[in-house]
Amino acid sequence: MTTVAQLRKAALALPETAERSAGGSAEFTVGGERFASVGADGRVHLHLSEVDAEEALAVHPTAERVAGAVRVPIGDVDGQQVNHWVRRAWFARAPERLASRVAAGDAAVPGEVGDLPSAIGKPATRALSGAGLTTLAQVAELTDAELLAMHGVGPKAVRVLREAIGG
Repeated sequence: MTTVAQLRKAALALPETAERSAGGSAEFTVGGERFASVGADGRVHLHLSEVDAEEALAVHPTAERVAGAVRVPIGDVDGQQVNHWVRRAWFARAPERLASRVAAGDAAVPGEVGDLPSAIGKPATRALSGAGLTTLAQVAELTDAELLAMHGVGPKAVRVLREAIGG
């Protein structure tokens, strides 16, 4: 069973996401466009592309189409599914320049992105590249907490990056 905290983590891990809360609900936006929200009733609203909406409706028997979104009880979606659908909703609403950068990051190969060390692994390489961070100098400007907040960057990757930076 997925929680609101897991949904929040998935949404806020995506670049330039903002959160607004009101009356027991949380709303996540990118470029001023809402892509996901959860109401006080525990239902997640995902603003998906038409293709993704059809897939979500086919996969989740309790999902329904409402006002340009797919709505599903949060307890009916597991953590991996939430990560997937929130990401798909983000791509549907993100500005093209940002979506293109993140998509390019998805194809990033460890050791082939700027001067980032290959030892950080594929998930961290993709996360950093997707966030537009391709050099150790850029990474050096971030705190460990900021790095760890990126989906795919764990303690080992932070340690390897700090060692490569020399600090």
